[in-house]
Formats: sequence, structure tokens, C-alpha cells
Amino acid sequence: MNNRFLRFIKKNYQLYLLLAPSAILLFCFAYLPMVGIIIAFQSYSPALGILGSKFVGMKNFMQYFRSYQFAVTIKNTLVLSIYSILVGFPLPILLALMCNQMKTKMFKKVFQVVTYLPHFISTMVMCGLILIFLSPSSGLFANLFKLFGAQFPNLMAGAANFKHVYVWSDIWQHLGWDSIIYLAALAGIDPTYYEAATVDGATTLQKIRYIDIPMILPTAMVLLILRAGSILGIGFEKVFLLQNVQNIMSSEIISTYVYKMGMQSMQYSLSTAIGLFNTVVNVIVLLLVNLISKKFTENSLF
Repeated sequence: MNNRFLRFIKKNYQLYLLLAPSAILLFCFAYLPMVGIIIAFQSYSPALGILGSKFVGMKNFMQYFRSYQFAVTIKNTLVLSIYSILVGFPLPILLALMCNQMKTKMFKKVFQVVTYLPHFISTMVMCGLILIFLSPSSGLFANLFKLFGAQFPNLMAGAANFKHVYVWSDIWQHLGWDSIIYLAALAGIDPTYYEAATVDGATTLQKIRYIDIPMILPTAMVLLILRAGSILGIGFEKVFLLQNVQNIMSSEIISTYVYKMGMQSMQYSLSTAIGLFNTVVNVIVLLLVNLISKKFTENSLF
């Protein structure tokens, strides 16, 4: 067995040499830092280091579970994540199906470029644009409302409005980019299916229903599993940049709370424990959704 393995390595050594830099970087920046998980079970002190800090077991986890912020951060994270999935999962599919039906190639290319471009706007610039557009005094929408003698509400000051601003601005920015993989799946469908459907007198909607959707369903399920696996893993940057005193009750999520505990309050053990809890929950949800998908649709990651 060992000789066979060595012969296989020797035969394909060029491929392993190409793989080596990526594997080394992955190990150094993804797996090696996982040693820091130990901090979650310690009363960590930078002066003492990991080896010198006192172990406290589950104390940091219990401190988070018993805190007022536990229910708030879990609720806000779930609301934003589930809202994003409910809106952001089907819309790229619909956009891809619509784009696939466009017959004029020039218009199709222009449409794709226009919908892809917002994806390349940085998070900081995007948040700046949102704050400028939604400014109740000098924003774009405020000026449009003034033309009709109306006053534009201060959306960023309302806690109830935060989730809508966050989700729909995110949809606008990434909708076109997220549809690319579905367009690729649609492009791989055998044209003979459409020809046979045309001969049978199928309409455009019938072709979409009986050919396009079933063919892209495996791709859609894999992407849904991946999105469900990060249900508590909402990005930190955009939420933090849009956060203010008025909307903090709806915008304080796990990642922003971890940042505040670790970087601002310097409670390193507590922030590490919260982050570890977040990761464990994401892994459990990923495995459950993968199992359910495999049982009912026969499509899964593994």
C-alpha cells in the first residue's frame, strides 16, 4: 500500500508541487490559528500567554449565555440571515432564468454587466452610498420627496428599518453576481431538450418549469446548503458600518458583539468563546440541512 502510494506521488509530483503553496497557505492561515481556540476555555491574559493563562472551563460560554446580549444577538443574527436567505436565494434563480430567455445578445450582455457591476463596490463605499442616499436632510430620496412636498423618513434611525435596508441593499449589490452560477448551469443544458419540447408544442413557461428548473435544482440545493451553513455567520463589516445608537437594538449581531468584546473591551476569552459557539452552531446547521437535502432531494455536499 505504501509503495503504491509513493509511486502515485512520484508519478504526479508536478501536480503536488503546484498544490503545495496553496496547501501551505491554507495550513498557516486557516488551521494553525485554530490553536487559539484554547483561549475560549481560559481566563486569557496577553502577558501570561496561552500556556500561562488559567483554565476556567465553560465559564466564558456561560457568561455569554446568561448575558442580556445573548438573546439580542442571536435574534438579530437569525432575523438578518433568514431574511437574506428567503429573499436572496430565489431572486438570483429568477434573474438567471429571465436572462437565459433573452434573445438579443447585445442587450443580454449589457444587462449582465449592469447587474454584475455593483458586486465590485467595496463594502465601505457601499455603506457610504447607503447613508448618503438615505440621509433625511440632503439625501437623494429626501430631495425627490421634497419635489412633491413630502418629507423622507430617517430610515437609519429606526431599529425596525435596519433589516430591510441591510437585506435589500445586499440583494441589489450581489443579485447579478449570484446569478452567474445558475447561468452557467443553464448554459450546460443539452439543447436537444428544448428542441424536443418545441416539437411537442411546449410554451416558454413550460420549458422553464419542466427543463430549466429541474436541471438547475442540484446546483440550487448545494448553494442553499452552503448558505444555511453560515446562518449565524453574517459578515461584520456592513452591519458595523451601518450601525448607530438608534438602530443598535436591531443591528447588534454576533460578529459585531465579538468585535466589541475582543477589540474594544479586550475580553479576549469571552469573544473567542462566542466565536467558537457561532462556528459550532453553523457546522451543526450545515450537517442537518445537508442530511435533509440528501434524504428528500438526493442532492447534498457529501
